[in-house]
Amino acid sequence: MVTSDIKTCLVVFPFVLSSKVFIREIDAEGDCGDTPIWQEALSLLPCQDAGKNATIEVPAACCTKVEDLLKTSPNCLCAVWLSPVVKQAGVKPEIAITIPKRCNIQKRYAGKKCRDLTVPS
Repeated sequence: MVTSDIKTCLVVFPFVLSSKVFIREIDAEGDCGDTPIWQEALSLLPCQDAGKNATIEVPAACCTKVEDLLKTSPNCLCAVWLSPVVKQAGVKPEIAITIPKRCNIQKRYAGKKCRDLTVPS
């Protein structure tokens, strides 16, 4: 399990850094405040597998980070899920948006629109 996480970090981290060079950084009009979206995306690394596969259990570290981000900046979470960096890492926005529900986060803004996606209730 730890080996898998290390491999993921070794693959994703350089990708995120290189993507910052090749893809013009999108900050979704400040949805993440002063924090660049790529940096928030990196902080959601524990969510990567759960954002690719709706049938796997969401890690506690992911749930904690998502809940914290929902408390402070729900628009930022939406911007991260829809960002090119996250999509290029293989995360599917239509699956990632289900993570708050799969984590049983009570205040998950059910019904909130995230562009053409809707947070499930």
